[in-house]
Amino acid sequence: MTMPQSSTRGIVRLATEADHEAIHALNYRTFVEEIPQHAPNASRRHVDRFHDENVYAVYEVNGRIVGMVSGRTQRPFSLDQKLGSVDDYLPAGRTPVEIRLLAVEPAFRASRVFAQLVGYITRHLMAQGFDLGIMSGTTRQLRLYRHLGFHAFGPLIGTEQASYQPMYITAEEVLAWPDAMNDGAEALSSGANFLPGPVGISDAVQQAMQRSATSHRADLFHARYRDAQQRLCALANARHATMLLGSGTLANDVVAAQISLLDTPGVIVSNGEFGERLIDHATRMDIPHTVVRAPWGDALDCVAVAHEMHRSGAGWLWAVHGETSTGVMNDLEALAAIARSHGAKLALDVISSLGTVPLSLRDVWMASAVSGKALAAFPGVAIVFHDGTACTPSTRIPRYLDLGFAVAQQGVPFTQSSNLLDALGTSLTQMDWPARFRRVALDGTWLRRAIESRGWRVLADARHASPAVHTLIPPAGVSARALGERLRDAGWLISFESGYLCERNWLQVCLMGHYTPEALRAFPAALDRCADGAEKRPPQATPMAEFSIARATTD
Repeated sequence: MTMPQSSTRGIVRLATEADHEAIHALNYRTFVEEIPQHAPNASRRHVDRFHDENVYAVYEVNGRIVGMVSGRTQRPFSLDQKLGSVDDYLPAGRTPVEIRLLAVEPAFRASRVFAQLVGYITRHLMAQGFDLGIMSGTTRQLRLYRHLGFHAFGPLIGTEQASYQPMYITAEEVLAWPDAMNDGAEALSSGANFLPGPVGISDAVQQAMQRSATSHRADLFHARYRDAQQRLCALANARHATMLLGSGTLANDVVAAQISLLDTPGVIVSNGEFGERLIDHATRMDIPHTVVRAPWGDALDCVAVAHEMHRSGAGWLWAVHGETSTGVMNDLEALAAIARSHGAKLALDVISSLGTVPLSLRDVWMASAVSGKALAAFPGVAIVFHDGTACTPSTRIPRYLDLGFAVAQQGVPFTQSSNLLDALGTSLTQMDWPARFRRVALDGTWLRRAIESRGWRVLADARHASPAVHTLIPPAGVSARALGERLRDAGWLISFESGYLCERNWLQVCLMGHYTPEALRAFPAALDRCADGAEKRPPQATPMAEFSIARATTD
C-alpha cells in the first residue's frame, strides 16, 4: 500500500552516529528480507562490511529514517572486487565514487525520496571533487535508474535471486535533473553567501583568523609567508608572488607603479568596470597609454588590440582576465600571444579568476590578485605575481608601492597581519584546487541553465563566461535593488549594491567562497519567490559602449 504523496515530505541530511541503528535495521529489511542478498539473523540488523568507510545520507520523516544511501571513496570499490578494475568501463578522466546501499521503505517509493537521496549524496561528494558515481542497481528498478540518467556497464552480478547491473552517472547528469526531482532541497538551506566578496568562509579558515597574533618580524611569520608564497606560485604557475597588506586596488597600484618605470607607452583593454579602473590607475600615475574598449559583456576584439599595439609601438599591455562586473573571461592565451608578438610585457588583473579556473602566469610579466575573493579567505592581503625582473627599488614611486623594495625585504617591508596571513595560508592548504575547479565549472554550468530556464538573461555569452561570476539581467520591470534586498532578508547574499550594478539594474551571483551544493540547488527557487514580490521599475536602456580606441597620451 502506497502512502499519499503529502505524507512523504521530509528532509534529506547526512547521517550521524545516532542514526546507525536505524540504518542497520533498514539494511536488514531491504537486503535480507526483501532482496535475499544476505542470510537472516536473530538481531534483525545488518551491518555493512564497509560501514566504517561509508558516508550515509538519510531521509527522515517525522523523526523516522525511511530511506538511506551511502557513498564510499576508498578503492578498491566493491565493484572492483567483483569485476576487476572498473576504470576500463568508465568515461576517461573522471574521479569516481561508489554509491551503495540505496534503500527506501516500500511505502515511500512512490515519492521522490529515491531521487533526493541519490542527488544529495552525489552533490555532497561532488563538493569533495568526485564527478562520477557508480553503483550496483537492482534489476528490479532498472527502468527508474535509466530514467534518472544512469548508464549500464559490464555484466550482471549477484545471484538469480538478487541480480544487479553495474551502472554509472556523471555529475553533469545529476545537476541537470529538473527541480521537481529535488523536492525538499529547499529545506536543506535557508541562505548562502554568493557575493564576489566578502565571500563565504570555511570553519578552518575562520579558526585560523582567530589565532593569537604573531609579529611580522618573527621567524614564524616569515616561515608562514614563504609557505603561502610557494602555494600561490604553484596555484598560478607563477615564478614569484609578493604579498602586502591591502586590497586588490593596492595590488593594481603596485602594478601601475612598475609600469610607470618602463618609460614607454602601452595599451589598456577594457570591457567592464574593472578594465575602466585599470585606465584610472594609469591615468593617476601619468602613464602614457591608449585604450581599446569593447561593450560590457562582450569578448575583447583581439584584432583591434593587436592593431593598436602595432600602431602605438606599445611596450606593455594591461588587461583584466576575469571581468568581475560582467562575468566575461578574457582570453589569456590570446593576450599573451599579442604581447609576445610585439615584444611587450603583459600585465593582468586576475583578482576574480585566481582560484576559480586553472591559471598559468608563466608568460605574464606581472599580475594582481587578492585574498578575499576566490581564494576563499578574508580580504586584506594584496598579491602581486611577477617574473622576477622588477627587483630593484626605485625612489621614483611611492614607498608602499615599490615592489622592488618589498622584494628586497623578503616581501615584508612594513607591518602585515599574521591573522590574515594565517587565514589565507589555511585556505591555500586545505583546498583541493583541481577538485575545486571541477566543482565550480559544474556548478556554474548548472546555475546558468537553471537561471536561463526561468527566463532570466545572463549577460556574458557562455562561450566566454566565467563559471564563477554570473551577472543577471532581471525580467523587464523588476528592480534589481528591490530583489537583492528581498533575497538578503531571506538569507541569500548576492551582489546588487555596487554603483555599476545599480546604474544598469543588474544582479550578480558568484561562486567564489565557501557554499554547499544544497544551497546552490535551492537558490533558483529562492530567486523565483523573491522576484515575484520585488518592486517593479520602468524598463530603462542599459548603457553599452561600442568597440572603440581611445588615446590618452600624457607628456
